[in-house]
Amino acid sequence: MVVAPDSIGVIPRLPTERIEPFIAVISPRHVRPIQMEWSPHLAALVGILALVLLGSVLVARNRLDEQNAFVADPEPRHQEFLTDRERVEQLIRENGGRMKQSEIVDAVDWSKAKVSRLLAELEDDDQVTKLRLGRENLVCLPGNEPTASQSPEHPRNE
Repeated sequence: MVVAPDSIGVIPRLPTERIEPFIAVISPRHVRPIQMEWSPHLAALVGILALVLLGSVLVARNRLDEQNAFVADPEPRHQEFLTDRERVEQLIRENGGRMKQSEIVDAVDWSKAKVSRLLAELEDDDQVTKLRLGRENLVCLPGNEPTASQSPEHPRNE
């Protein structure tokens, strides 16, 4: 090691074949490395980087979950593309071909008036049959009416 005199103190020089980078503060007494202090800005930067990393992990996980959801359900959901009439007919079909009107209102979450108008249209088009049972209506698909509701002139097999 070669020592060069300086007005402040002695500065050690490193051999040229082996240069290691370091930060040093020159003081009259000795050479010491700079100690990095955690400033609030550096702590905030590290926090932001941690949040970005966490956020990207969560986004990747959600995308993977969405892809797995599509793979797990091979049959596309057609309910979103059904008309109101088709939705009511499918609901009645899924419940054995008969359903009370109040149960239809609860299942589709529409107003009673809308369901009543829709069922009246379906009855006019002979898509359903509405039977009065006391204060309720029983809605039936064709061929699913109770046998007691049919007249002897129009047997069920017609």
